[in-house]
Amino acid sequence: MNRQATKQPMSSREKSFLAILMPIMALFFLFNTLPLIQGFLYSFTNFRGFGTYDWIGLRNYADLFQDSRVGNSYRFTFLFAVVSTVLVNVLSLVLALGLNAKISAKSALRGIYFIPNVLGGLVVGYIFSFFFTYILPAFGTAIGLSDLSSSWLARTDRAWLAVVVVAAWQSIAMNTLIYISGLQTVPLDVYEAGAIDGATGWRRFRHLTLPLIMPFITINMVLCMKNSLMVFDQIMALTQGGPAQSTESISYLIYSNGMGGGQFGYQSANAVLFFVVIVVISVFQMKFLGSKEEQL
Repeated sequence: MNRQATKQPMSSREKSFLAILMPIMALFFLFNTLPLIQGFLYSFTNFRGFGTYDWIGLRNYADLFQDSRVGNSYRFTFLFAVVSTVLVNVLSLVLALGLNAKISAKSALRGIYFIPNVLGGLVVGYIFSFFFTYILPAFGTAIGLSDLSSSWLARTDRAWLAVVVVAAWQSIAMNTLIYISGLQTVPLDVYEAGAIDGATGWRRFRHLTLPLIMPFITINMVLCMKNSLMVFDQIMALTQGGPAQSTESISYLIYSNGMGGGQFGYQSANAVLFFVVIVVISVFQMKFLGSKEEQL
């Protein structure tokens, strides 16, 4: 009994795994966990990013709820996230259904559609910035369409749409890949049995395909919403929060005012609040969509 209770020495295999794991954990703590803890502590101070600072308690958090600029950034971010999430998932699912069908050159098309996801967000943003600033207005002028004759990026009522277009164009690829993986898990026997009962077209999708890929829809919705709420690269490359702060996302506000605006402590509080908001929204999505999975 004592021999069994005695802890066995680690094998060389276990020591190798531990030797690989420990440096990774140390790096994760150093570059992820430690900055998170420091940012949380700074949120209770008036730290400007340099020099000395004082402990001010919850004053930063109280000021956040009275700051109209912060409120506008949350409003824009939520609007962008909802529109982008719906648009990306609808288009991704349609594209996945097409790429999963029996079509010629299917493998080549799957490679082509994934190219936007390989490119960096800033690179894509700068390319589209040139498109919206010069090419689209020139095209609108040529065809006599006044709505396209001026740059969308210079209009407060159109700039956010340009950001949605760019973000969706780049995000669709990954979501489509997840949907294709989900569609390939659906057994062919299910479709054959459904065809006998007359389930074709929309009925086949609604009653057979949709319930079986619902877990993949949940994954895509949660990830897409989270990524949309954290939008930064497209804002940085396209509008830098303009015009007139109409496209200033929360992430961009935290970066611009925290790093260069002397509000490091204040924006640290904003970052902590934003983190809580993302967690709450993600948990709500998981529970809501999880209940839909059970119903379907």
